[in-house]
Amino acid sequence: MILINLLPHREAARKFRKDVFNFSLGASALVGGLIVGAIFLWYQALISGQQGKNRILETEIKALDVKIKDIAGLEAEIASLRARQQAVEDLQADRNLPVHMLSEMVKQMPDGVYINSMKQDNQVVEIKGVAQSNERVSELLRNLANNTPWFSKPDLVEIVAGTVALSAREQRRVSNFTMRFRLVRSSEAEKARAAAASAASGALTVPIAKPVAAVTPVASSPIKK
Repeated sequence: MILINLLPHREAARKFRKDVFNFSLGASALVGGLIVGAIFLWYQALISGQQGKNRILETEIKALDVKIKDIAGLEAEIASLRARQQAVEDLQADRNLPVHMLSEMVKQMPDGVYINSMKQDNQVVEIKGVAQSNERVSELLRNLANNTPWFSKPDLVEIVAGTVALSAREQRRVSNFTMRFRLVRSSEAEKARAAAASAASGALTVPIAKPVAAVTPVASSPIKK
């Protein structure tokens, strides 16, 4: 007996394959969506964590800024206190500066030079005087520059020729000069003295060789019997 299938089996198979394809396509889309959603959530978690760290860092930075401002204020106060302390020390040390200045002026003043006036402005001293010649003024300038630690940066402002009446009939030519120099503070002068002393003690000494007496051979003379 022959059985003949008259149903549209080809259309049914085609529909079955189409349904399977649609199901697999939907499943793939669903899996892809789940993967994309998982990746998105993972990145969102990373971003949220980094933003939390950034907020913590910003808070710490603000706290450090406040501390830095406090430290800057303390440094300014320390600098102000040190400046006041230095001013007090300078005032205490400068009490004897007029004595040192007059003493050194007497020591460094060459013969034939006379001081008419002296004016001090802070650490700068200006003197006006009369000298017998320009050479005497140059000698005074060298003495103030090289021979004393209490004066520095001497500067000859002007020198003008003039005359001095020794008597009713006798006049002598002189040099009227104006000179400025800086008066060194006691602390600076002590430092200069210490540096000069250390330089002098550290100078190299050259040993002197002791002379060796030359030995001259003595010729032996024959002994006569």
